[in-house]
Amino acid sequence: MMRPRLIEAARKARRNSYSPYSRLKVGAAVAAGSGKVYSSGNVENCCYALTICAERGALYHAVACGERRFTALAVTADTKEFVSPCGACRQVIWELAGDLEVVMVNRRGTTRTARLSSLYPLPYKKKSKGRLLNP
Repeated sequence: MMRPRLIEAARKARRNSYSPYSRLKVGAAVAAGSGKVYSSGNVENCCYALTICAERGALYHAVACGERRFTALAVTADTKEFVSPCGACRQVIWELAGDLEVVMVNRRGTTRTARLSSLYPLPYKKKSKGRLLNP
């Protein structure tokens, strides 16, 4: 099954997080339609706007490697609560991966799963004739 492999990849990526400012190490992994898994940890910068979240890092890596279809994304942090993708990540996930399954994992290994559409019900849509489309 893909889910355990995806969660493990996210956990491993979390170890490589560079998060000296928030001290919140986050890892994410995305399952591509090809069966490959791409992962990333968050990478912070003292100019916080330049920080890249783990979810975007994983997706950008996959797209840079030629992937265009995705089935699920896992995100994990060493927290009691579940960490879900931030708003910017939700928009990037929507555009690059669509309404996929998001698996959130806390430090106990407990999972919570949601479709992206339930986390981000009114996303910006791809451009049509130069305009962004909202639902």
